[in-house]
Formats: sequence, structure tokens, C-alpha cells
Amino acid sequence: MSILVIAEHNNLNLKTFSLNTINCASKIDLDIHVLIAGNKCENVCKEVSAIPLVKKVLHSDSTSYENYLAENLTPLVVKLAGKYTHIIAPANTFGKNFMPRVAALLDVSQISDIIKVNAPDNFVRPIYAGNAFATVKSTDKIKCITIRPTSFDPAPISGGSAPIEKVDATEAPNISKFIKREETKSERPELGTARVVISGGRGMQSSENFKLINAIADKLNAAVGASRAAVDAGYISNDHQVGQTGKVVVPDLYIAVGISGAIQHLAGMKESKIIVAINKDGEAPIFSIADYGLEADLFEALPQFLEELNKLNTIQK
Repeated sequence: MSILVIAEHNNLNLKTFSLNTINCASKIDLDIHVLIAGNKCENVCKEVSAIPLVKKVLHSDSTSYENYLAENLTPLVVKLAGKYTHIIAPANTFGKNFMPRVAALLDVSQISDIIKVNAPDNFVRPIYAGNAFATVKSTDKIKCITIRPTSFDPAPISGGSAPIEKVDATEAPNISKFIKREETKSERPELGTARVVISGGRGMQSSENFKLINAIADKLNAAVGASRAAVDAGYISNDHQVGQTGKVVVPDLYIAVGISGAIQHLAGMKESKIIVAINKDGEAPIFSIADYGLEADLFEALPQFLEELNKLNTIQK
């Protein structure tokens, strides 16, 4: 039984969720190979080689893999698939882009967004916006799996020395073309991996009022999130959206401000270790899952919160 993990990277460094994926793979079997497909990504190969759980690194170098277009990456994964019982990738934009293609070409059923491994052929995944969990058993010879990264701890990053093996690139099908990438630059932690997240909802009433959220985020070194209602209202860009159609986060601390707690939002944050809710509606559903709740006007509560954080910073200095 061998497992192929498809690593996400930027040709310079490995992305954090690939470490979570490798750790998940170790719950199935310890014969883990990691595919690094990219352009001039030798540094990523060395980084992965040092991970103790990895037994072999497969390196395929080509300009056609530089921007990991699904149309170019899929033929390579399919070519390698025959040697493996499991092919695994994170259930984020990267994995969701190419894994369905791989499963279709292999004529197998993809198992999506798993949160637990019961056995090599038995997995748990959330359904109905996280309100129920399905235990699924796969009889496919090759199992194509995407995993919810936040449900697994990252693999250790040092102490290993896996061999690096060159793999020939497949011919690019030339059916798609990379145009450009637009990235949001921020000094704050990435939303998907942040230890602290503070999110605003429709109750923020305007984009201007999100300055209150941003000020507290700066003090807590937190990522800023938002409900879909806030995004749809134009208060903040959609890369901040938390929920079923946004990002799934599992921080140590999640602060929900002016968020009522629709099922779609809860699906993206209810596994957070500690949840704090601030809402003036005492009947808001968010309070049903909150560890701590404050029934208050956010425009009074947030300035007071910021004032106390400033006092704390002064004491620490």
C-alpha cells in the first residue's frame, strides 16, 4: 500500500496545508511519496525531503507546471497513479481544481473533504453544511481523496532525508493558458491557518466600520474574516469569507462580531477551539455554539475591547 500526496507550493516554499495532508496520509499508511510538480522548485524538494513521514520525493520540473493549471497537472498524476492505492491532496482551491479530473480519468469516485481516517478504505466527511457526518467506505482500487487540512495537525518538518527522484513531465495539452494571478498582500496571518480570527457580519453595517475589526486584529495578530452577508453587502472582499462557500477555519480563538450564525457560516468555523460571539440579538443562533457570548451593541463593545487591549499592551511593555 503506497500513498501519493500532491504537494501545494509556490515553486519556492511548501504551503502549510501540504504538511497537514502528509500527516493525514500517515493515518492510512507510512509509505508516503510526495509529488512536487513545478518550475525550478528544487528548494521545495529539499524542504519535503526533510519531513520524517515522507519516504520518497518525486520531482517533475516543467514550465507547464509553474502555475499548477489543472489541465497540465492532471496527466502527470494520472500517469503515476497506477503505482499507488491512495492519491491525496488538500481540499482547498489547489486540490479542488485538479482532483476531480484525476478521479474522472481513473474512473473512480472522489472522496472529498475528509476529516478523519478510520481505516485505509473508511473515512469520515461532513455533509449538510457540517450538520451531519458521513462515514464512507471505498472499494475503488485507487482512492482519490481530498482532506480538510484544519482537521489534521501539520507533519513535523525536520529530521528526515527522503530520496528525491526525477520524474519526466507529461506533454502539456495546451487547452488552457495562465493569464495572471492577483494576490492580496497582508502583514496579517493567512485566514486559513491563523491561530486567532476575528470576523464581522452584516451587523458591521459598512466597510468603514470594519476598521474596528482591523484595529483589534492588529492588536491580537489575528486574521480578519467575514460572513457571506458582509461580503455580499460589499463591506469586505470575498477572500475574507468564512463558511460553506468560503474558507473553513479552526483557530484557537474565533471572535464573531455582528454575525447572526447562519448554518452556512457555522459550517466554516464551528470547530474552532474557543468561540466568542458579540451580538445585540440575544436570540442569535451564534450564541448556541459560542463558548463565551456578549449580548451588546458592537459599536460600544469593540471600542471598549480595543481600549482594554491597549492597556494590556502598555502593561506588557
